[in-house]
Amino acid sequence: MRIDKYLWCIRYYKTRSIATKACKEGKIRVNTDIVKPSREVYLHDKITVRKNQINYALEVLDIPKSRLGAKLVDMYRKDITPKEALQKLDLLKYSKEYYRKKGIGRPTKKDRRDLDDWFEEPEEPKKTTDEEE
Repeated sequence: MRIDKYLWCIRYYKTRSIATKACKEGKIRVNTDIVKPSREVYLHDKITVRKNQINYALEVLDIPKSRLGAKLVDMYRKDITPKEALQKLDLLKYSKEYYRKKGIGRPTKKDRRDLDDWFEEPEEPKKTTDEEE
């Protein structure tokens, strides 16, 4: 099976064309070699995928016939990603929070609408003709 199709089948990429693009950009390695999208995948190959600034590592256990459900993915690959890489993912989450915490900086469109609703003066009830006399 082709490497781009394999990565799509085991749900590392949402579409096959995204997996193909990642291969062309050199983000996919098989046994430490940068590969083209047409490279065949065999049992016990070690694949490294660079995605979202993290190097995921996996080992091929079996070749699926088609795209799998999320619960069945672990039957076809073994995740051998180092713990340091997964800890880096946690650091990335915290760094994103650093740039804009809620309530700091320019308000979003939703924040602005909420502020407008808050400061809007309540409408006075309309007077009927009987009350005017």
